[in-house]
Amino acid sequence: MELIELENICKSYRIGEMSVPVLKNISIRIGRGEYVALMGASGSGKSTLMNILGCLDRPTSGKYYLEGEEVGSLDGDSRAKIRNRKIGFVFQSFNLLPRTSALDNVIMPLAYTNASLSGREAKARAVEILKRVGLADRMDHHPSQLSGGQQQRVAIARALVNRPPVLFADEPTGNLDSKTSVEVMKMFEELNGEGITIILVTHSAEVARCAKRTIQIRDGEIIRGIFGQEEEAS
Repeated sequence: MELIELENICKSYRIGEMSVPVLKNISIRIGRGEYVALMGASGSGKSTLMNILGCLDRPTSGKYYLEGEEVGSLDGDSRAKIRNRKIGFVFQSFNLLPRTSALDNVIMPLAYTNASLSGREAKARAVEILKRVGLADRMDHHPSQLSGGQQQRVAIARALVNRPPVLFADEPTGNLDSKTSVEVMKMFEELNGEGITIILVTHSAEVARCAKRTIQIRDGEIIRGIFGQEEEAS
């Protein structure tokens, strides 16, 4: 079973009396443990596609299967439950709570999605994941006391604390300098080596090269998918 399967996904938006197509018959398969870059210029449709893949939006037509479950047609509440259980997000802006420690920033999602965990268990899980991303000595620091790279590591830990099968990274190095960007991309490589599926959304060919497979989108259509060798989209 593929982790993700899209079948003829289309997305249009209404502007007045007009229907404006943004995605056109997108079909993609992504297996467990893959490291995929979704690459496209601004306006290509990649953000819309990520929103659908991340269950933040629903397609106008087509099917979206996540772990074998058709999720593209679900209502907003049902999609939110899927997001909480199965999807982690890392964004260009770190979106950390400024007056909250790194540890509490990571614990926070567990309060909404793992009510069965005790406070001690939630803390232990957050500590474990912060150690995993190299922040064992920064757990009590607030975001203002952390570098940009450290803040992004906290954001990565927060995205992984619910142990989702897939992690989305949307322009994750956009606010980082080149040295720190290399460190963060190395971390994604290590996480993928541990079996986590990663989908990297980027406009940068240099960043996309860090992934093992690149899916390129232009004008709402897949124009190329690379997996060992180039495959022309059908």
